[in-house]
Order: sequence, then C-alpha cells, then structure tokens
Amino acid sequence: MTSLEDHFGVSIGCSRLAALRCYHSALMRLAIFPLASIFVALGVFAQSPIRKNILIITEVSETHPAVAMVTREIREGLSLNHNYEIEFFEESMDASDFSNNVVEQDAVEAIRKYQKIHLDAIVAVGPTPVRFLSTLPEPLFPKVPVVICGGILETRTLPKLDSRFTGTWLYPDAAATLDVALRLFPKTKHVDVVAGSSAFDRARLATIRTDLQKYHSRIDIVDLAGLELPVLLNRLRQLPSGTVVLYVSFFQDAAGKPFVNATTALPMVTQAANAPVFGLADSYLGRGIVGGKLMSFSQQGRSAVVLINKLLAGEKPDKFPITIAPSVYMFDWRQLHRWHVDGKSLPAGSRVLFREATFWEKNASRIVALGLLIFGLVLLLLYVGRERKELRFAKHAQSELSGLLIDAQELERGRMARELHDDFSQRLALLTLGLEAVAETIPKSPNEADRQVHDLLNSTIELSDDLHTLSHRLHSTTLENLGLIHGVTSLCKEFQAQQKMKVDFEHGDLQQSIDPDTALCLFRIVQEALRNVKKHSGADQAFVKLEVDESTAHISVRDHGRGFNCGAMAQTGLGVRSMEERAHMLGGSFQLRSQPGDGTRVEAWVPLQPKHRNPQPDSTH
Repeated sequence: MTSLEDHFGVSIGCSRLAALRCYHSALMRLAIFPLASIFVALGVFAQSPIRKNILIITEVSETHPAVAMVTREIREGLSLNHNYEIEFFEESMDASDFSNNVVEQDAVEAIRKYQKIHLDAIVAVGPTPVRFLSTLPEPLFPKVPVVICGGILETRTLPKLDSRFTGTWLYPDAAATLDVALRLFPKTKHVDVVAGSSAFDRARLATIRTDLQKYHSRIDIVDLAGLELPVLLNRLRQLPSGTVVLYVSFFQDAAGKPFVNATTALPMVTQAANAPVFGLADSYLGRGIVGGKLMSFSQQGRSAVVLINKLLAGEKPDKFPITIAPSVYMFDWRQLHRWHVDGKSLPAGSRVLFREATFWEKNASRIVALGLLIFGLVLLLLYVGRERKELRFAKHAQSELSGLLIDAQELERGRMARELHDDFSQRLALLTLGLEAVAETIPKSPNEADRQVHDLLNSTIELSDDLHTLSHRLHSTTLENLGLIHGVTSLCKEFQAQQKMKVDFEHGDLQQSIDPDTALCLFRIVQEALRNVKKHSGADQAFVKLEVDESTAHISVRDHGRGFNCGAMAQTGLGVRSMEERAHMLGGSFQLRSQPGDGTRVEAWVPLQPKHRNPQPDSTH
C-alpha cells in the first residue's frame, strides 16, 4: 500500500477512505493507458488505405505496345484512388499463337499459385486469357470478378461468359478505316491488305476480309497475307500509283519467323511501302501509319480503371454488361504532311497526334520578346529624335534670340548715344553758353542777368526731369525702394502722362513678400506690354491687373484695340519673346491672346519665391 501511494503521489497522512480512493484511481490509470494505446492504433489503422490485390493476365508480354498501353493506364489510373493500396501481380501467357494448347497448360501451373492470395479482381488483357479463365473445367478463382480489357472480339470462337466477367471488347473497324482512306485519297484504285501467318494474324485477317467484301466491286482488294517478310517488303516497294495499304497485324511470316508486331514488323512495312499505310489500332500510331478509325487500347485501359474501382467498392460485376468499346478517328500529323493530306478533309472530331510545332509556336515567346524590344527601341529612337529636334529648335531659337538681343542692345546704345549727344549734350552746351552770357551781363544790366538766370534755371529743371525719365526707363528706383505695387503704379501714371493714354491699374492688398527677381520680372512685362499697346493696338486705354495668391503672382495687361491673329503670325517680336523668357527663367508661364477686332491680352504667372533663379539682364528692348 505504501509503495502504491509513493508511486502515484498519494499522501501518507490521508485517511483510510482517502487512501482507498487513491488506490482505485491508480488502478484506473493503469487500465486506461493500454486501452488508449489500442484506440490510437485502431485510429491509425482506420485511416490507412485498404490493401487490394489485383492479378493482370496478359496475352503477350509488355514488349508489345498494345499490352503496355493497357497495363500502364490501369496502373496509373488506380494509383489515383487513395482509398486503396493496390498490389499488382502480373502473368503473361505468351500466346501470340494461341492455338497451342501447351500455352494454356503452362498458364494453369503459373496462375494456380495465386489461389493462396486473396485476389480482389482479375484483369484479362486479350482474348486468350479470357478464354483460359472461362473454359477451365474447375475455375481457379470462382468468386473473383474478371475485367475484360485489350481483347479483340472473336464472335466465332468466343466462349460463353458467366456473371464473373465484365468489361469491354475491341473490334477492328476496317470498313470505316478504308472509307476514310478513300476520302483522303480519292484517286485510290488498289487496297493492299498486309497480315502475317500466325494464328492471331489469320484470325484478324478473316474478320477483315468479311468487312471488306462490299468494296470488291469498287476497288481492287489485293491480299498480301502469308508471305515471307523479304518478299512482302519487295512487293510494297513496287506498288502501283493509286494504292493504299491496310496493315492488320504481323506476328509471324510464312517462314515461321516471329516478330513483335507493332515495333518490329510495322516500321519495316511503312518504310518499304511507296504508298500511304493505314492501320486498325492506336498502338500503331507513331510507327509510320497515316491513321484510321482505330481501336483505342489507351481508352480501354481507362475504362477498365472505372470498372475496377466500382468492383473494389463492393459492386457486383453482373451489374455492368460487357460492351464493345468504340473506335476513334486518330491520325499522325507527320504522315498527313508526308502524303500531302489537308487536315480539313479529316472526319469531324478526329484526333491528330505528333503535330510538330510551327515556327511561331516554337519561337512565340522569343518573337514577342524581340518585338517588344524592337518596339521599345523604336519608341526610344522616336523620343530621342523628338528631343534632338526640340533641342535643335531651342538652340536655333536661343541663337535667334541672342542675335535679336545683340541687335536690340546695339540699337538701344545707339539711341542712347544719339539722345545724349544730340539732346543732352546740346542742351548742356547751351546751358554753358547761357551761364557765360549771364556772367558778362551782370555788371552791365543786373535786371537782364536776373531774367537770364531764371530762364537757365527752367532749362536745368527740364534737363533734370528728362535725365530722371531716361534713368527710370533704364532702372526703376521706385520698384526697389517702395515695392512692386508702388513701382507699377508709378509706371502707369508716368506712361499715362507721357503717352496721353489712360491706364487703369487694379490690384489687391499684397500681404506676402515678393522676391526681387519676381517683382522686376512683372514690372518689365507691364512696361513692355504698355509700350506694345501704344505702338500696335490703336487703343486709347489700357487695363493692368495684379493678383497674388499663396505662391503665385498673376499679372495681365489688356486693351480693346484692333488686335491680330496669333496663329497667322510668322514669329513674335522681340518684346513678346523677352516677356516670355523673363517668365520662364523664373519657372513661370506666359500667354498672349488676341483676335482681330477684339483686342489683346498679355498674361504671366510667376512664383513669388522662385526655387531656381536665373540671371537675367535688366534692360528694356
């Protein structure tokens, strides 16, 4: 008792009843641990796939393409069913000549060993395994369902099948294949039928001959069966024009030499024949035949997978009657191309295999990438060409403007020189002579001297005013001392007094500080615009308006004069270009609008505080 208590952590000092309760609790724990382990194991077991055993009995080994196609489809299809863990067992009867009874005797000994294994289904691939399983005196697997697959129906030798059997037969549709051959080659006069000498070959050929009887009245049916292979190949090399070949099967030639039908005999036949070869099974495709309405071993394998899954789920085979699998129109694109067959003449729903990719399909991604690259380069070249054109235009405009500025500067210098020489110099000379005359007159006649001094004083005042006007035109001290609004106001009043033209100046309160460069730019634009109004518009009144927001100053000068057509102007004058350049140098914009008979409007928008200041000449042009 003490050891149990110590082992399970029960207190020594507890009462006897408490100790008994602890003891029973410990025993329950000991019982629960193994039970829990069992339940966990059962849960894992329940989640594991259920094992199923399937025996596949084939007529010939998987070296034959038809058998390989069927068994591959069955294995791959059943592997997708994750409810079961499939164990496959395979046996081949090697019965290319199934008339040999020894084959079936050997098969009994080989297959009997599977009686010790619980089989869930048997797949019989080919007519010999079906006949073998259905004709044994004592069935080896009386309760195991048998799925027929990959077997060609032989109604004359087909045994009676009991309820264990389900699945599908194949049937060679030689008539449909010949019909499509005649459709693709309408000038056909001869059909050569090729078959081998084995029992399998003879059985297939007997069925084909029956199906082709209705064509004898229309075309020449030539039987090339039962020949030695070298003789057959020589015949095929010398076929007359207007011939097509119908290949049945060739497991053995007349000399008894065996062949693997699809992989050995058929390629030699198609390579030797100087005419198109048609076949009866999809296992022949890719080995030289053009195509036809073919028995599809691949499709039959997939159909077998559907049946086997239903049988493994517990359904009975007698619920699914045995049927004949439909043939499918299938063609080899390479052979169609070789024999110059137009794909549009194929039956509707035809499957064309081995289609070679066109040049576009092979190189689509590269062509698209190259096209995008070329397109990008073209865009780049267009962009570079446009930029170079604009650069040349800008350089030309700059050069033209520089020339105009030089000419204007020289003209202005000449005008100033003439004005200083012809006006101010002469007036100063006259003032000097007047002073000399006053000096001589003072002793003789004080009254006359006083009058002359008074006249000289008036001349000096006029000279001073004219010098002030000239200085103001060159540089406005009012703008520097009193600011933009006072500078423009002074300019408008002075222009009105000198040019006898009314100028209305409208503005609001200027709260923000304006950069000196901006103020000078706006001042010069107003100055130049008013000069243009006086010179070109014919108006007797001009309107100047200044508006300022948080970051931009907007100046406009308009008149109601004669106007002009802006679009018809070959090029703008120097004054307009100088106004535009002033605005652009400070990061602003300029606009000139005018219509004949509707006046002219000059507008400029300039930042109050330009980010990049470009040096500009302070001169009027």
